Amino acid sequence: MKNQDDNTHFGFKTVAKGEKANMVAGVFHSVAGKYDLMNDVMSFGIHRLWKRYTIDCSGARRGQKVLDLAGGTGDLAAKFSRMVGPEGEVVLADINDSMLRVGRDKLRDMGIVGNVSYVQADAEKLPFEDNTFDLITIAFGLRNVTDKDAALRSMLRVLKPGGRLLVLEFSKPEVEMLSKAYDMYSFHVMPKMGEFIAKDKDSYQYLAESIRMHPDQETLKGMMEEAGFEQVEYHNLTGGIVALHRGYKF
Repeated sequence: MKNQDDNTHFGFKTVAKGEKANMVAGVFHSVAGKYDLMNDVMSFGIHRLWKRYTIDCSGARRGQKVLDLAGGTGDLAAKFSRMVGPEGEVVLADINDSMLRVGRDKLRDMGIVGNVSYVQADAEKLPFEDNTFDLITIAFGLRNVTDKDAALRSMLRVLKPGGRLLVLEFSKPEVEMLSKAYDMYSFHVMPKMGEFIAKDKDSYQYLAESIRMHPDQETLKGMMEEAGFEQVEYHNLTGGIVALHRGYKF
């Protein structure tokens, strides 16, 4: 008989843990080419403000080493490249090679070369030495990870003492009316937009469901503390539709 612990969620479906990574990979192979366009359309461009706030809160400085995990098409990595300068380093890491290729091509087209490297990596088993990075960011990627606790522990391991983790992720709206409106938008509008623009309704249905299955603000804060992060705090953005969590390794 299968142990319940062998299962996890893929959106609202229950699947075997071993199957989720491939299923998520299929989603992002499908959406990679239209990912930036869909982000702009679905968020009305507000995702750029959420990412700008994350960058403003990062404390990244010249000469530092930054890991942009689940970095996708490289929005954060592009900014960090300029902030750390030629003596610093940015690693754009993503488990999905399609997303990684899109991000690499985009940054190279922007003329960003020299201090950015690209690594295909699983957040649960990061292929880096202990105490490597001054800063780790993961934007809209943690909810797709099968074992979030393992991923948080892996991130803590590769952070330097004094380093910090920033998690930007969809969360739980603070006001009930906003929550209802957001549900209606997520489940009725987003998949239709995915079907119309990206020709992929199912992937955007999953992405909407994955948002609802992600831990809320306080739960994620507790998970970060349990993993070993200290001084964990979060800031709600756009009424809690998105939250930025920050924690430190001491």
